[in-house]
Amino acid sequence: MSNFAKENKYFRMNTIKDKSFGGERPLFGEKDLRLENVTITEGESGINCCKNIEADNCRFIGKYPWWHVDGSLLTNCYFEVGSRSAIWYSNDMTIRDTIIDAPKLFREMKNLTLENVQINDADETFWKVDGIRIKNVKLHEGTYPFMFCQNIYVDGLESDSKYVFQYCKNVEVHNAKITTKDSFWECENVTVYDSVLDGEYLAWHSKNVRLVHCHIAGEQPLCYLDGITLEDCTFNAACDRAFEDSTDIDAQIIGHIENIKNPISGRIVADSIGSITRDDFNKGGEDCVIETRG
Repeated sequence: MSNFAKENKYFRMNTIKDKSFGGERPLFGEKDLRLENVTITEGESGINCCKNIEADNCRFIGKYPWWHVDGSLLTNCYFEVGSRSAIWYSNDMTIRDTIIDAPKLFREMKNLTLENVQINDADETFWKVDGIRIKNVKLHEGTYPFMFCQNIYVDGLESDSKYVFQYCKNVEVHNAKITTKDSFWECENVTVYDSVLDGEYLAWHSKNVRLVHCHIAGEQPLCYLDGITLEDCTFNAACDRAFEDSTDIDAQIIGHIENIKNPISGRIVADSIGSITRDDFNKGGEDCVIETRG
């Protein structure tokens, strides 16, 4: 039930069951409508410029089926490959227990909640969304999910998409497993708890990043950062040249880190360190204390 319906005890939605709609904008401008076992077939913009729409056990086949909708609840739905760019410019949306096979969803939106959702082609998904809440979501394949998003809360994310979280602000992540090329680039105000971050070039050129009880894998993590805090984090053997040209470091590392290169300022503590590289490109690296636990 939508928030509007919950807040208005005498409110009744119109219901459409067991129907199919195709062609150009068949449900344009609808309000206060519940769809049950409805299929949006081939065509464009099946649900467009609408308000307060619910959909349960519905199937979306055609292009751009859900644009400019204010107030949405989707449960147990399926978006086929052909429904690319399915959901844009739609605010105050909740999606639960849904499978999405189409790319390029969720653009230019506010207040989006996903729970138990699987996205099998996450290419260019979540762009310029303000206010995302995610619980138990899987992202597969594709590039650049979460580009230019802000105010993000994640509890349970599994992703093998490339270049996850770029140019994001105000991000809190719990219980994630992210396997990627790069992640958290050019981000600001990021906190990650109890997660596995596996990929090259983690969090380059970002500001105010905090990692708590995380495992970090891949080459050259945490470089060119301004403000990085690590609390009881671990690194795998591939993590060399870490912290290059990073400032304001406060890193408590459990176990071994293979190589630290040219950190600028702060403090790095680990159980053991393979090697420390300081070269002519180091900018005042004497302001960074590096030590092992005795």
